[in-house]
Amino acid sequence: MAQLAQFTTPVDAVVSRMRTLDRTLPERDGLAVFNRVYLAVTEEVDRRLDAGTFPDPEAAITLDVRFAERYLTVAEEGCPPACWRPLLQFRRHPGVRPLQFALAGINAHIGHDLALAVVDTCRTLRCEPADLEDEFDRVGDLLVSMEEAVREDLMPGPDLLQIADPLTHLLGSWSLERARDATWSAARALWALRGLPDLAEEFADRLDAAVGFAGRILLTPLPD
Repeated sequence: MAQLAQFTTPVDAVVSRMRTLDRTLPERDGLAVFNRVYLAVTEEVDRRLDAGTFPDPEAAITLDVRFAERYLTVAEEGCPPACWRPLLQFRRHPGVRPLQFALAGINAHIGHDLALAVVDTCRTLRCEPADLEDEFDRVGDLLVSMEEAVREDLMPGPDLLQIADPLTHLLGSWSLERARDATWSAARALWALRGLPDLAEEFADRLDAAVGFAGRILLTPLPD
């Protein structure tokens, strides 16, 4: 593996692009809500890379950048895959809460983009998914901790969180840890299918559609 210094600029570049989005998007825009969450995650990954906490910094940085670029393509250029369409369609809906926007973005990015980013990284580094498992798990653990912080920060006050509250019921049906486990399986399947491009494309399209369906449910407008 090459030295870390050769790979720091791409991470800085994606952080810079997310900061630009943070300055330009309206604060309550649904995409802006997710962008703030993802910016915080990427900045933390960058700090941990600087601290040397990843066993293979080249693999971690390549995965981080390939992952981020898929989101940034959606945010900056449009033409989103199915998994991102619900968030972009509902991003200004007054009946959707900020926490819903944040989790719908996490769902799209983890459930679909991360699997494809693992495959992208394997192609770039000429390695197998198993060679990235440590980096995948470390980034995943960070995302889980950030999701917990997001829920605490964006969840309404405890007086609104009765067991029958629609938001409690809706958000309790989705788990980042389950999504992360499914993503790892999807990445391994896509890599195994790389010699069968038609089948790989069909698998990726169905993954995209399924993640988009889950996102649409997460963004169900709720009464005040």
